[in-house]
Amino acid sequence: MGGWKASKERGQARVVRPNRAQLSWDLIDPEAWLPVDHMARLVWAFVETLDLARLYDKVKAREGEAGRPAADPAVQLALWLLATIEGFGSARELDRLTERDLAYRWLSCGVPINYHGLADFRVAHADVLDGLLTESLAAFMADGLVDVDEIIVDGTKVKASAGKNSFKRAVRLDEAVAAAKARVAKLKAEVDADPAACSKRREAARKRAARETEERAARAKATLAEIVKERQKRAKHSPKEVAKQKEARASLSDPQSRRMRFPDGAIRSAYNVQLATTSDHGFITGVQATDRRNDSGLARPMLEETERRTGARVKRLLADTGYASNEDIAALGTMSDNPVTVYMPSPIDRQDIKPENLAAREKRRAKEPEVVKQWRQRMASEEGEVVMKRRKRIERVNAQAKNRGLGTMLVRGLAKVQAIALLHALAHNLATALRLRTSRAAMAAA
Repeated sequence: MGGWKASKERGQARVVRPNRAQLSWDLIDPEAWLPVDHMARLVWAFVETLDLARLYDKVKAREGEAGRPAADPAVQLALWLLATIEGFGSARELDRLTERDLAYRWLSCGVPINYHGLADFRVAHADVLDGLLTESLAAFMADGLVDVDEIIVDGTKVKASAGKNSFKRAVRLDEAVAAAKARVAKLKAEVDADPAACSKRREAARKRAARETEERAARAKATLAEIVKERQKRAKHSPKEVAKQKEARASLSDPQSRRMRFPDGAIRSAYNVQLATTSDHGFITGVQATDRRNDSGLARPMLEETERRTGARVKRLLADTGYASNEDIAALGTMSDNPVTVYMPSPIDRQDIKPENLAAREKRRAKEPEVVKQWRQRMASEEGEVVMKRRKRIERVNAQAKNRGLGTMLVRGLAKVQAIALLHALAHNLATALRLRTSRAAMAAA
């Protein structure tokens, strides 16, 4: 046997060979798998503090009734939180981790897990995730970790699960709808003519695929109508810009996604995820998935969401150019119960403007509300420059979210993208709180 042959001078080597046919009993102690400060243990301890009654209310299996018990929602949530923190965004990959990785095996530990259930769980409970984000922020505030006196708002574009060729013009969408309807009718006719033509499961899958294609095409047509309406509205203010644009298109793969320009100059199908974060430690206090190509007009909704979640009043709002309109700045700065000071760079004034247009601009600005005039003065001062340097901190939050997988969506539709964004926010805040608590404990021990 090659290397196992005995030499002439010496006897055959005596070794212990594997015997995979021998049955044996092993003692397994899952609690000994991980150190006490392992991230999986910390994630589980966090999940146990949450009120998951709404998740358990959705479980159909009940005591005293027939049927298999369901997987524990707390375990599924913990698995997704740990996977998100570690940068795993695929349900199939998470399913494999529960079989191979000790940390994920420790979390599941006998709970029946499969990728279908994991995928469904992640996108089916956006309402619960929204409530858990609010609940966890309240706990972190009680710990003295979150201060919402000053928040930063920004949008980050994430790639949608739709290719360039999936975007079709109105004519092509009509053709797709007609083809899908014809396909459904053909399949129905085949079943009526010969019910035993193929298995029920295969036939149901074919009919479901055809029906889903028809539904996506119909949603794409509705999205296309909205895009055309938006263009007609923009044409009133920028007719030359709209005239240069190509015929409007919508995606058959993900009808709610839009073609957007990314920082690298490329145009891709995408969503625009809005985030509001605290300026000190970067806790996410607001999340909103949109199909907006720009961030204009979203300052007030994000501020209101932060105040709703935290129950605290925001004093300063930091944003990039164009995020808030003059009307927003005036409204926020004149609120009777809690005026908000806005820090946002003003658009750069053109220098090659005609004298008559310059005079008209100065006359128009002279009539602006006092709050807007104060904002212009504030942004031209040294104090404004110092405060605006803190706005860059949200870029770190965006980068961390992208590194954890938020940059590319594996799901389709605004509702599902919102659920993914909420899960990322929950995981980000947990990781931030754990880091701060560890730092605080180290300082106390020093």
